[in-house]
This record gives sequence, C-alpha cells and structure tokens, in this order.
Amino acid sequence: MVRVVAAGHVNWDVTLRVDALPEPDGEARIVSQRRSGGGSAANAAVALAGFDVDTGLVGSVGDDENGLLARRELDRVGVDLDGLRVVEDAETSVKYLVVDGDGEVMVLGNDGANEAVAPADVDADYVRAADHVHLTSQRPETATRIAELATEAGATVSFDPGRRLDERDYAATIERCDVLFVNDREALEILEEDATYAESEVGDRVVVVKHGAEGATVHTPAGSFEHPGFDVEPVDTTGAGDAFAAGFIAVLLDHPDDYERALEFANACGALAAQAEGARTAPTYPEVEAFLDQQF
Repeated sequence: MVRVVAAGHVNWDVTLRVDALPEPDGEARIVSQRRSGGGSAANAAVALAGFDVDTGLVGSVGDDENGLLARRELDRVGVDLDGLRVVEDAETSVKYLVVDGDGEVMVLGNDGANEAVAPADVDADYVRAADHVHLTSQRPETATRIAELATEAGATVSFDPGRRLDERDYAATIERCDVLFVNDREALEILEEDATYAESEVGDRVVVVKHGAEGATVHTPAGSFEHPGFDVEPVDTTGAGDAFAAGFIAVLLDHPDDYERALEFANACGALAAQAEGARTAPTYPEVEAFLDQQF
C-alpha cells in the first residue's frame, strides 16, 4: 500500500535550452537538449519518493517507446505504478520545454494519452488505501471522482490545478480538497477581486499561493503565514512548483498543523529544483535540510 497517491499528467519531456526565447518569426540558438520524464503528477510522485514517502501514481501513458521510458524512470526511483494505465496503440504525451538563460519556460505539447483515465477507470481501492491524495491537472470529472473516493475514505486531498484553471471547471474538485495550490494569477480567479481569503469560497481550507521568486503565502482558517523564499540563481523553473507542492505535503504528513515549517521546506524545495535543468530535479530530504542549515 502507498501512503500518497498523485494523480494527473505523466509526460515525456524534451528540454531545449536556448540563448533567448524567440519572438514571432524569430529564431533562437539551442544551447543544449535533455530528455526525461515529466508531468505534474509524475514530478510530484518522484519528489515525494525522494523524501522516502511511499507514493503511487494514477495517470496514463501510451504503449510507445516514450511511455516505456517514462515508466522505467518512475519505477527506478520507487514510485508505485499499479494505478498507471498503459493505453494500447496510443502516443505518450510529449512536452517540449524551451528554457532561456534566466530559467523562464515556454511549453509546447501534444495531448497524447495524457488524459485517458476516465472516472470509471479509477481503481477505487487503490485511492481509498492512501493517507493523502495529490491531484494535478487532468479531466475535471476524473479529478472529482478521485477526490470523492479519498474523502469518503478519510484521506486528505490537495490540488494543484496548474495552467489550465481558467479553461476548465474544477469547482467540484476544489470543493472537496483540503489544500489548494495556486500561483498569483490563479489566486485572483479563486479568491475573486477585492475578496479576502476569509470571505472567499475556500475560506474554510488551506490555500497556498506561490509567488515565484518572491516566496509564498499560506492561508488557513487559523491565520496566514508568509515566507519570502530564497535568493538563488534560477537555471530552469520547470518542475519547481511540483517540488514545492511535494515538500509542503511531505511536512504536513508528519506535522499536520505546522504550516510555517511546511512553507519554508516547500520554498527550499522549489529553490533547489530551479537551480538544475529539467522537471525531475526535486531534492532529497537531506539536501533540503542542508540547504536550510546554510541559510542561518
């Protein structure tokens, strides 16, 4: 049995480092290329496994070579794949991540088999057995089904909807989550203009607002906490948000109400992930502890 189930996208990433992001009709020079697994759910699962948390994955890949490579990489780091669907005669989703010298990212991708998991495909027992479920971008109806199964079983639920929050109706999933991760832009959509956290529809749960290089804020029914982040030189911000979420979850698993500690740890995870190339750069627990020791 796994302690945490991450659910959502599983990709194969091609990271292209360029001298500058090109303008329309422009051209950029490719400095380096790198291929590895990606996808928010898979990235979070790998990061949690690196924190010695037994973690499983609900998602889908094709039965092509990229899907095989993605599965091998996940299996190698200890992520349980019993909940991963392999779709016959389908292509695994491939994301092309174009990264400039400042670590800023532009993403190109195909859908592939990424969202082949429908509500009826979810293994209910697999989800119910977990202590915590972390949801990322996926079919809204599938996310809601997984959240329902988790809450019925008494598990806690976190949700990081990602870039497509403004395109998809995740209201039913947000209603069922305990912890919601958003960035500044997404927070405006959730909290509404001029509304305070306490007055919003999510005022009874935990909302973590990521400010990028400026750190993050966590709002809870008992109060709000801020952390300014860490001054690091970013190399590639791909996957930093997934590392952040995994770090926050890992702390709360053992210290359920220590939001300040979780926020500091999560910011350290994001900062370290941003200092390396690729989406699979989440640090281990000892690496985060060593980094935090150096700050004081």
